[in-house]
Amino acid sequence: MRGKIINHIYLLILCFFSSASYANFENSIVVKVDDQIITNFEIKNKILSNLILSNKEINQANIDSLKRKAVDSLIQSKIKLIAISKYNFDVSKSQINQYLNSISSNDIQSLKNKFNKNNLDFELFLEDIEIEFKWQKLIYQIHSKNISFDDKQIEFELRNLIKKRSNLKEYNISEIEIFIEVNEQNDGKIIEIKDKIRADGFEQTALNYSMSSSASNKGNIGWVNSKGLSKQIFDIIKDMKKNEISIPIRRQNSILFLKVNDVRNQKLNETNIANLKESIINQKKNELFNLYSKSHLSKVKNNSFIEFK
Repeated sequence: MRGKIINHIYLLILCFFSSASYANFENSIVVKVDDQIITNFEIKNKILSNLILSNKEINQANIDSLKRKAVDSLIQSKIKLIAISKYNFDVSKSQINQYLNSISSNDIQSLKNKFNKNNLDFELFLEDIEIEFKWQKLIYQIHSKNISFDDKQIEFELRNLIKKRSNLKEYNISEIEIFIEVNEQNDGKIIEIKDKIRADGFEQTALNYSMSSSASNKGNIGWVNSKGLSKQIFDIIKDMKKNEISIPIRRQNSILFLKVNDVRNQKLNETNIANLKESIINQKKNELFNLYSKSHLSKVKNNSFIEFK
């Protein structure tokens, strides 16, 4: 199905772009940025690679917007390439792979296969990534000495964040999980487990009947932060009282019973607080570098000759 969508996309792009023959279409120059060129092939590659990465689809209504964004992105990339060409920055393969893993759920080969399946140039995609890494190094080299923070402001934000986190709840939870067959009638099994809980207690029932890895610990999974719970689970337990047992929670292949053993406000130790402070500083660094990056790109762009063919 995905292949059909991409083929349809490609036909739309061809229809949009070209009054020229198909043979000349991909190699024709659309934009010149100083001595760098942008071809229809690069634009097509950029549009389709963006669609693959975002899992979005295309239609006649949004093709204009997609092309415009692709051209703008390629112009920026060419400007960055011109700027970094004056320097000798290195980007390691491990840096590239780390980024690829982050956008492909640690499955780089699957990402490559998507590009190959749709006749896209994966090397062009890698070149864009390498340019961006080198550009970041350039911005760091130029502006790192300008990065400074007001310690009082950092401490103020840290206190506010600690206050917010301290209002979060932590739940000490036990579970009983019973695996089921899909489409199986499970009312009898639910009644059976409820009877066992009433007769033997939650912990003993978990030890005897639960199929979860927590069964050997009588179902106890310890303290869990509310942020670490799925919405389905949190919506069920957020109003439960100490020692209360949940309704049966139906999942795809199992039925889950939960018991709230205790509730407390989240406790932050020295390591948690140090990590929060580091996250605040890193966020501010990223914000500043993004500002410096935009400013420097604008400066380089103003000194570049951009010609649309």
